[in-house]
Amino acid sequence: MSEFQLVMPKMGESIAEATIIKWLKNEGDVIAIDETVLEIATDKVDSEVPSPKAGILVKKLYKDGDVIAVNMPIAIIELSGSASVTAAAPIASAVFEAPKVVTQIEATVSHAINTASPVTGVAGSNKFYSPLVLNIAREENVSMSELETIAGSGNEGRVTKRDILTFVSNRTGGTPQPVAAPVSMPAAISTPIIETPKTITPPAAVTSVSGGDEIIEMDRMRKLIADHMVMSKQTSPHVTSFVEADVTNMVLWREKNKKAFEKREGEKITFTPLFIEWVARAIKDCPMINIS
Repeated sequence: MSEFQLVMPKMGESIAEATIIKWLKNEGDVIAIDETVLEIATDKVDSEVPSPKAGILVKKLYKDGDVIAVNMPIAIIELSGSASVTAAAPIASAVFEAPKVVTQIEATVSHAINTASPVTGVAGSNKFYSPLVLNIAREENVSMSELETIAGSGNEGRVTKRDILTFVSNRTGGTPQPVAAPVSMPAAISTPIIETPKTITPPAAVTSVSGGDEIIEMDRMRKLIADHMVMSKQTSPHVTSFVEADVTNMVLWREKNKKAFEKREGEKITFTPLFIEWVARAIKDCPMINIS
């Protein structure tokens, strides 16, 4: 049996780990080439992880919410060319034909659409689009204005591969030109393979500890902020020093001039501008203090 290990991708030079947000495929599901398997999140960006090979998801090595180091295996995929797949029941062979039909539809639509301007970037957009979605949009000549109108079904409303393929199909009236003889497959399984309904995970239950108190789990961003605050406390010295100074003359000067200043400026004079002037003079006299 030929197997392929899907690993956690490296999303940047400083990224050492990533958190699994949600698995989009379950064990036993069929996966096409470049089809999104799961969504991950790092300190800097959320992204989708596509499969570079076609096959069946045999085992998920981690669950939602787990933090995994980059380049570590996260799933095992049984390749579609293995002996166990070819010896499967006839219905399994028909299931594998569905991604081929989708590929043919994508190739046909790319030749049929020439009216919209291609996507060249995401400048001025507040939405995040994965490289896979941008590549599909560029190949299908989907303009940025059209891409902005697509309602995403991914995490935080992000546009997934299924969303943009559905948009392209609907834009052409759902009747792309045929490029090959129709593939024979049972009608009962053709639709679910192309358009699988997404499963919505219910939010975690809130635990009540008293009559008026609740414990609510922090989201990922708040956890990162808390971790960085603790790290700052551990790595940086937090010191407060107190130095006494005789400011009698400053108080006497303010008492002498405050009425005239308020009459002239319409505002009361405080000690703050005096402190600022003295700090500025001290930095000029001792410029090295500004680097410590």
